Amino acid sequence: MSEFQPRKTFPFSRRAVHLGQTFRWVIFALLVLCFFGSLPALASRLRAGKLPEEPRQAERPAVIAVVEFGNSDIARLASERFAGSLKTPDTVILDQDQARAAARGAGYQGSINLSLREARDLGAALGCDFFILGDAQTLRRSPSSGPVYFESYASIFAVSARSGRLINWERLSFQAATPALAERGLLAELATPDLSRRLGLLLRQAERAERGERELTSHLQVPVIAAAPDDDKLAAAEGLRLPRPYRRFVPPYPATAANAEVEATVDVLVDLDASGEVNRVEVARWAGFGLDQATIETVRRLHFFPAQRNGVAIPIRVLLRYNFRKPAK
Repeated sequence: MSEFQPRKTFPFSRRAVHLGQTFRWVIFALLVLCFFGSLPALASRLRAGKLPEEPRQAERPAVIAVVEFGNSDIARLASERFAGSLKTPDTVILDQDQARAAARGAGYQGSINLSLREARDLGAALGCDFFILGDAQTLRRSPSSGPVYFESYASIFAVSARSGRLINWERLSFQAATPALAERGLLAELATPDLSRRLGLLLRQAERAERGERELTSHLQVPVIAAAPDDDKLAAAEGLRLPRPYRRFVPPYPATAANAEVEATVDVLVDLDASGEVNRVEVARWAGFGLDQATIETVRRLHFFPAQRNGVAIPIRVLLRYNFRKPAK
């Protein structure tokens, strides 16, 4: 039976062990210094309310449908030219024949003055994130002073298919001595990168804002306000007295609408508190051309005798309608 033989050690092995331990302690000390050195920067970000950002997920391309801007040759050319300018790596443009067929199948008649429900229904039929409506024409103008000229214009409306809201409106207009020159200027402007880039940015902002609204709504319990009946007799049968404004204000007809000679209807849903003050205004039928904003600003100036149910003041939601007609010349 063999005896256990201790392994021989050499003088340098003890020093190697010592050096290895020292090296590990140096690395540990450096890590500690790096950690504590980053604490002041982290603390300052926390005091400023800035938390470390999580990696952003790549946004999927926005699906956009361009509905024809009318039945004339310039209307078709304008919608095709504008649809072509929207093609970027961040967008998917639906085939115009497909969009045209879907719009007609949904009963769309070419209006650019839609309610939120009508716009959502159209968006669902098109199967997109956003859609573009428009009106393009070339008109002969005979001013009271000066020579006859031709105006070629395109009114462009960008709409959210999910919410039905009007995101943006543009009106491009070119004047020239002949129809061909006016239309050439319009088509060139519709193809500019600046126009499509600006619209693309607005659509992305609207997409993020709507996503934020959905997340907020899902986390908060929003109180439900009863909507006022459309008929005074129905309201009286329910023991309800509808609110009445102290004074009625008429929204101004803005110059942007006058230049386009627009006639349209704007509906707004107005939430009133129990004292008759306006808490919230939402456009339920949009018209663009500055008419929506003029309506909102006017409604916010209103004060109401509060609604009452069986003699008790209550909050209520009312629908207000404003019809805009171009002023007589």
